[in-house]
Amino acid sequence: MGDLFAWLLFFFILIGLVVMVVYQLMCLADLEFDYINPYDSASRINKMILPEFITQGVLCLLYLMTGHWFMSLLSVPYLYYNVTLYMQKQHLVDVTEIFNLLSREKKQRLFKLGYLVLLLFISLFWMIYTAIQDEEHTF
Repeated sequence: MGDLFAWLLFFFILIGLVVMVVYQLMCLADLEFDYINPYDSASRINKMILPEFITQGVLCLLYLMTGHWFMSLLSVPYLYYNVTLYMQKQHLVDVTEIFNLLSREKKQRLFKLGYLVLLLFISLFWMIYTAIQDEEHTF
């Protein structure tokens, strides 16, 4: 039963990560359609970046602590990419360059969203599989 609760926790953390990335994409789309100014868009995106990175790190650590090695290995490339961006100080959106880098920033977040959705579906599969296994063991 504990494994099922772990998968539920992973699922909700992944949902949180998806929401953070979608919010960043919405800010970029609002900027592209001129609904918001560059300063507001950049400040909103920059407020979400460190919580996204920390949440992804915690998720990868939780996968390791609970012994879900496959999911941990699937999470490592995303975590590595985030750490690389942070170490190179390229993780924040620059207000003065946001229009020049708009398509790159959108592609980057769309790739992150696709990767997170893949992890979400795999996590959902394992959660359902664990629930079925737990139910079979109770009878």
